[in-house]
Amino acid sequence: MNNRNNVTEFILLGLTQNNQVQNLCFVIFLFCYMAILMGNSIVMISILYSPLIEQPMYFFLTYLSFVDVCYTSTVTPKLISDMLAKRKTISYANCLIQLFTVHFFGGVEVFILTGMAYDRYVAICKPLHYMAIMSRERCNALVLVACGGGFLHSFAQIVLAVLLPFCGPNEIDHYFCDMYPLLKLACTDTHSFGLLVIANSGMIALVVFMVLMASYVVILYTLRAHSSESRQKALSTCGSHITVVVLFFGPSLFIYIRPATTYQEDKVLALCYTIIAPMFNPLIYTLKNSEMKNAMKKVWSRNIFKGRKQMF
Repeated sequence: MNNRNNVTEFILLGLTQNNQVQNLCFVIFLFCYMAILMGNSIVMISILYSPLIEQPMYFFLTYLSFVDVCYTSTVTPKLISDMLAKRKTISYANCLIQLFTVHFFGGVEVFILTGMAYDRYVAICKPLHYMAIMSRERCNALVLVACGGGFLHSFAQIVLAVLLPFCGPNEIDHYFCDMYPLLKLACTDTHSFGLLVIANSGMIALVVFMVLMASYVVILYTLRAHSSESRQKALSTCGSHITVVVLFFGPSLFIYIRPATTYQEDKVLALCYTIIAPMFNPLIYTLKNSEMKNAMKKVWSRNIFKGRKQMF
């Protein structure tokens, strides 16, 4: 632990101090967390136990669902339990662990979304070479790169946090440990730290977001030459992905691309990428996707039928 630290634990102020609102939030977020676990688990199982796992798009979607569960689990259970706690505390060590895991899984999600966009680009713009380019080896390599990128991103965050001296106060105006609320508590000049956070979090999110949007501009331009039926199918798939990207990147960019300042709105916006996006991703990718619907029907009806057969 940093020798300049007089702080051994932090107090999380959470979303609100109103007890009635906290009780309501407890019910809402408990429901949201259960929906996240159930929805993403259904997507993962449906793909893993169907031929869809052979397709790169669904291969990445399986990992996206898995990362969503891990990502929200670093924050949501603590948030839910704190809604009923009189004193919302987190130790210095656990705060650093939470900071690392949040940014690790968040970074992995960013790069997996990039891999999914690359898959759609190859499928639409280079269809004749699709199977050769998006081989299983290439897909596995992209997932490993996503994990490596997430680790490097979170490692940089944790190094910055360890270097910060905390000598009081110890109240974090947030519902989880993040860099900007921690910078606000540090008893030193944090200007250079803030610039490093922007470079590490804000610029990565901005560059990746611009690359994703540029890829979809190219995809939409290429689709002009396709038939109306194939164009509609491609737009449906791409539309789902763009919705997920905007839902995740929009709030992230607002928080991390600006100078190291905190606003009350940050806590609400953070809910978008820590809870709301992981909850809606399964719906976004399945509601208008006939392949996913058919796979889910076959997998779950087969399992239910087997279960009934065993009972008799």
